[in-house]
Amino acid sequence: MDIYSIIPPIVAIVVVFWKKEVILALFLAILSAEFISLFASPDTSLWLTPINTIEQIVSIVSDPGNARVLLFSLLVGALLAFIRDSGGVAATVNFLINKGIGKSKRQVGSLTMFTGIAVFIESNLSVLTAGILARGLFDKYKMSRARLAYIIDSTSAPVCILILLNGWGSLVLGLLSNYELTETPVSILVGTIPLNFYALITLFVVAYTIAKDKVHGPMKEAEKLCETSNQSLENTAPTKARFMLLPLGVMIFGMIAFMLWTGQGNLIQGSGTKSVLYSTFLACVVAYLLLLWHKRFTHHEVVQLGFKGIGELLPVVTIVLLSLTLGASLKELGTGVYVAGLVGDYLPLVLVAPMLFIAGGIMSFTTGTSWGTFAILVPIGVPLIQTLGLPPSLVIAAILGGGVFGDHCSPISDTTAISSIAAGCDLLTHVKTQMPYALFAGALSIVAYTVASIVMIA
Repeated sequence: MDIYSIIPPIVAIVVVFWKKEVILALFLAILSAEFISLFASPDTSLWLTPINTIEQIVSIVSDPGNARVLLFSLLVGALLAFIRDSGGVAATVNFLINKGIGKSKRQVGSLTMFTGIAVFIESNLSVLTAGILARGLFDKYKMSRARLAYIIDSTSAPVCILILLNGWGSLVLGLLSNYELTETPVSILVGTIPLNFYALITLFVVAYTIAKDKVHGPMKEAEKLCETSNQSLENTAPTKARFMLLPLGVMIFGMIAFMLWTGQGNLIQGSGTKSVLYSTFLACVVAYLLLLWHKRFTHHEVVQLGFKGIGELLPVVTIVLLSLTLGASLKELGTGVYVAGLVGDYLPLVLVAPMLFIAGGIMSFTTGTSWGTFAILVPIGVPLIQTLGLPPSLVIAAILGGGVFGDHCSPISDTTAISSIAAGCDLLTHVKTQMPYALFAGALSIVAYTVASIVMIA
């Protein structure tokens, strides 16, 4: 079944770029994955494919972690509606401009990037915070939502994978602790920081686009379209900045508190899915109480507004659900393991790190998950470290960078979908405009890993 296991992601990617329809592409990919799974079991009828597809989706919803991600995505819709229709976004834009913080495109871009870096504790929270804060400012200066999605997506994941005081760090530490190595897992992770070339190059490219106020490729077309458009998505009259800033502050500090609470005082051990759900829910409650306290809306109007916001995000949340389902189906088929096996057993030592980076990128791109990529490739990379004497931090950095690289390019990634939610940008537009930057950083990273391997191994 090995070679057949790559058919579902190929189906998803082909349909996405052919029909420009993500939900159909993901559903057909899941359907094909279940068909292949049944085909491999001769005693099972292939007519059960639609039933198994539905059951696979149900199993994803019934998983507590996945259910929290979906609920979080829905609550984001309500929170965005509260702060937008209350006039909080417009008031915050005026507040920041009056304070001299957002007086130009460069300042707006810098503020967005800084916010994404500062909230490094959880990638979804980082994306959401920066996206909500910057939406109105981007509209004010006729900067495209595609550019906003690129900045927050290409800032949050690289920062989170560099600092690793989050769920990713906990996962990788857990994986490394299963092996006896000459260095401690913590020292290996610290050593990956200067060697995670994709993350560092991506952050540099984002900073360049902000400092020079220059964009290229499809992003340039999106910017031109935005500049000629007279529409503004945040057109509610300004009221009070607190309608936005207080819920946002509660969400950020609530996330830290809940990470400490779920981790029993250890930030790294905290549950990211629980914490981001609890903090977003708390932010919604605060926004609701603020609107009632200031008599901006009645209870029934606030409730209707919340459901209106949830309804606006239902298509994107469906994409998140189907992305998670496809990831589970591909895991059962062994797609990730097959792709990882393509790295080969007879590579020259100096090509191991570059090939692990490429394998991580392909795995993450085709499966839509960097978490799954880390979980599969780290157990493959560590034995190579032990048997071939390779530098541990270099190998692990290549795996981590490859996972983020593929995720940035993938139209079936749940992280890509959540970035689109935060920026208010069409998913396919985000993928199309971000991909050239990701491919550029990825190509430079391959060269960098080759050079680093020659220097460190020779």
